[in-house]
Amino acid sequence: MPKNDNAFKSGFISIIGRPNVGKSTFINRMVGQKIAIMSDKPQTTRNKVQGIVTSETSQMIFIDTPGVHKPKHRLGDFMLKVTRSTLSEVDVIMFMVNADEKIGTGDRFIMEWLEKSETPVFLVINKIDLVHPDQLFEIITTYTNEMKFAEVVPISALNGNNIERLTETLESYLPEGPQFYDNDQVTDHPERFIISEMIREKVLHTTREEIPHSIAVAIESIEQDPNTEKMHIRATIIVERDSQKGIVIGKGGKLLKEVGTKSRKDIEMLLGQKVFLELWVKVQKDWRNRPSRLKEFGFNEEDY
Repeated sequence: MPKNDNAFKSGFISIIGRPNVGKSTFINRMVGQKIAIMSDKPQTTRNKVQGIVTSETSQMIFIDTPGVHKPKHRLGDFMLKVTRSTLSEVDVIMFMVNADEKIGTGDRFIMEWLEKSETPVFLVINKIDLVHPDQLFEIITTYTNEMKFAEVVPISALNGNNIERLTETLESYLPEGPQFYDNDQVTDHPERFIISEMIREKVLHTTREEIPHSIAVAIESIEQDPNTEKMHIRATIIVERDSQKGIVIGKGGKLLKEVGTKSRKDIEMLLGQKVFLELWVKVQKDWRNRPSRLKEFGFNEEDY
């Protein structure tokens, strides 16, 4: 049941759902800037991304989890473990679904998890801007016939529709608690992680289907140039095959240059200063199935 006291509240909210339902878009909307990468390709989020929203009355820590999918490699197993681990660690679970897609086996698989949880579960129907309002009742009924939810809130994370109502309802479910983070902190991830994710996002946007899930980005160094006052960042894009290296670089280096230009703009907004970005592409065969490589890229199975 929601808590009605007037004391300061704080808590953790996990966002779970199939790939591509808009979890990262929602996180970025809530914090007011990009901390989670967005792509129309599934399995974009690989690790837990925390977004922190602080007001006069509460602090909400949102956890954007990897989209639930059937694992095909050790990285996929890791992503699924990350998602499951958050369910027992939070105060509220947001089960996010896509308004313009019919309920599927993936949704039912997630609901089987959620029905075993003692944590309040919100059904959050995203992308309502893509359907006629008259369709909403039928969509809600489809899901509520399958599972009982603490709350049902339709939203558009992209346009901001009904976000205020969702925020108020979430806050009412949070326990009285301390402020965990400073007022101006929007994520607990280090800048290196966010920078690497921004570069990976641009590769996702500019390459073909065979590339997205086989890349990782390693930040080699971040240094202030004393002469130009620019931040000099060196990063390596990791792929699994030689053919993928050629695709990422592109003819005459055109695609890699495009990735660098677009990444630099986002990184400059994040850091608030000019950036010189140096990108390299390296082949590490079958890195997604090698525990040492997964750990090197921040996917530490021992943490889950």
